Amino acid sequence: MEKQNLTVMNEFILLGITHRSELQAPLFGMFLIIYLISLMGNLGMIILTMVDSRLQTPMYFFLKNLAITDLGYSTAVGPKMLENFVVNQNTISYYLCATQLACFLLFITCELFILSVMSYDRYVAICNPLLYTAIMSQRVCWILVIIPYLYGLFLSLLITLKMFTLSFCDYNVINHFFCDCIALIPLLCSNTHDIELIILIFAVFDLISSLLVVLVSYLLILIAILRMNSAEGRHKAIATCGSHLTVVIIFYGTLISMYLQPNYSHSFDTDKLASIFYTLIIPMLNPLIYSLRNKDVKDAGQRIWKKICKV
Repeated sequence: MEKQNLTVMNEFILLGITHRSELQAPLFGMFLIIYLISLMGNLGMIILTMVDSRLQTPMYFFLKNLAITDLGYSTAVGPKMLENFVVNQNTISYYLCATQLACFLLFITCELFILSVMSYDRYVAICNPLLYTAIMSQRVCWILVIIPYLYGLFLSLLITLKMFTLSFCDYNVINHFFCDCIALIPLLCSNTHDIELIILIFAVFDLISSLLVVLVSYLLILIAILRMNSAEGRHKAIATCGSHLTVVIIFYGTLISMYLQPNYSHSFDTDKLASIFYTLIIPMLNPLIYSLRNKDVKDAGQRIWKKICKV
């Protein structure tokens, strides 16, 4: 059947995660708890790294920005997803859909490169400890963070403007719980070759380039650890990298399975599961992984809590 163009697209309908009515209430409760834990955890991490003087180091500066990106894309997606469980038909306006896509792409792209910057920071700390302060100066740290934000803004605007200047068909139902580019492409009546090529090129570049930095950094770290004579030094180095490496494996593994597979092999059910993982589960896990495995963060939290109790 031939697709017909719409002259004006006012809104989209988000199908959400499931149509099964008996699952709506328990899923709403579960994802509400997950989102609130993510919200409190990432806000707490941001506040701790800003107010505690002992956390004013490059590692925690990058950790603060990781929490900002986690908070950014989980909030861009989470509240609208939760709405889908309590309304009969979850609609999203044309411009709000574009805004959601732009915000999601901005923060998810930033997270990729901030994770790679964090791996470089760990490499310098372990392999060049005497030069660490000189190499990771405040100016360098700001540059390493600002560049991902600027690049993420460029990429999000490029893809969003390119996609939303194309013609959508009369079928406006998005088989997803948020406005992801992969879910929007099937609704386009225009030739989608260019936008699909743009998404594929940038997805490959972003994932491979940032992952390459991570792999090279950890390869050099591994070599440095193997050369250490002290068992205590090796244990300390591994402990320093453990949390970050855990986050990297989970995050990159999910994104690679989502965006670097051919279009014909995409299944919207599996895409939804993967999307749930990296938009809600990972932002919840990141602050928990870094706080539970990090003595400095736990001590800072205890100090802040004692000050609050005294007041």
